[in-house]
Amino acid sequence: NQAFIKEMFLNSDTDMAVLTFTPTTYDDMPLTQEEAAATKELTEALEGTHRLLVHGRVVPNLPGDVERMPELAEKWQIAAWKTYTQADPAGQTGWWLDDEEHGAKLIAMARKTGVRTICIHKGLPLPTPFMTKTNRKYGGCGDVGKAARQNPDINFVIYHSGYDLQHRDGPFAPGTHELGIDSLVQSLIDNGVKPNANVYAELGTTWRYLMRDPTEAAHALGKLFRYVGENNVLWGTDSIWYGSPQDQIQAFRTFQISAELQEKHGYPAITPELRAKVFGLNALKPYGLDAAEIRRTFLGDGMDRAKANARDRNDPTFLTYGPQTRREFFALLKAGG
Repeated sequence: NQAFIKEMFLNSDTDMAVLTFTPTTYDDMPLTQEEAAATKELTEALEGTHRLLVHGRVVPNLPGDVERMPELAEKWQIAAWKTYTQADPAGQTGWWLDDEEHGAKLIAMARKTGVRTICIHKGLPLPTPFMTKTNRKYGGCGDVGKAARQNPDINFVIYHSGYDLQHRDGPFAPGTHELGIDSLVQSLIDNGVKPNANVYAELGTTWRYLMRDPTEAAHALGKLFRYVGENNVLWGTDSIWYGSPQDQIQAFRTFQISAELQEKHGYPAITPELRAKVFGLNALKPYGLDAAEIRRTFLGDGMDRAKANARDRNDPTFLTYGPQTRREFFALLKAGG
């Protein structure tokens, strides 16, 4: 808990974060709901600061998960649901947001609990045995547009924006896109879901890969800004795996889409206003937060003072806790880590 708070809040410019979960069975969760709540309580011990939001994990093709949602919502004060359409204990199948057996039941229960933001892992591979080549296709976003159109009162936050490691992003070309960011864009177009509606694109791990290639990053972010909306792209780092997100923050602060690509593909310039939206302001709406209240409570609180003291010491570790190379990442997946 203390290492997470140190790397996330003290060793980076992060002011507020979301703690989420992996798609194991309920009994095998490496981070339990109780442990997540304890981490939240540790941050709030600094003079009542509310800087950490917590998800409730639900995978509707696991027995009992949907039925457990009301208890999670009431007991743990969760901010949103986190789910995985690729997940299957046997690694054989997955499910879709727009299917009646699993997706519709999850959405209906979310509505019943009053927690109407659902965060869906799309794109990046899951560790075995929960995902194999057989159910990789469920990481595509073809189901997102239909679910969003049918449920306009639900916020759908697409974690990783559907980004696929085996697909290099370029300009969007209309057609059949089974995987990747283009599958998200195509799904929204096909279902008439306009930019800045009820679908959000999250950048965790996605930006960490994109920031190595400015051209691919320009196309990926440009497409998200154009089709998902400049108000609906959300910052994310997945830094529960990687340690301090400061390198990702600094890279995004300086990143720009070239004037040539802006003109050719209709991408926006990344202005200071747009950066501020992505870094946090865009997340206020789906999480039901108020910017003025956040500024008032954060100013001069215990965490603010701790961050100031950390800057004075100037000794951040910047450790990388997860895999540091592509080979190490896939070795972790193979081992089921």
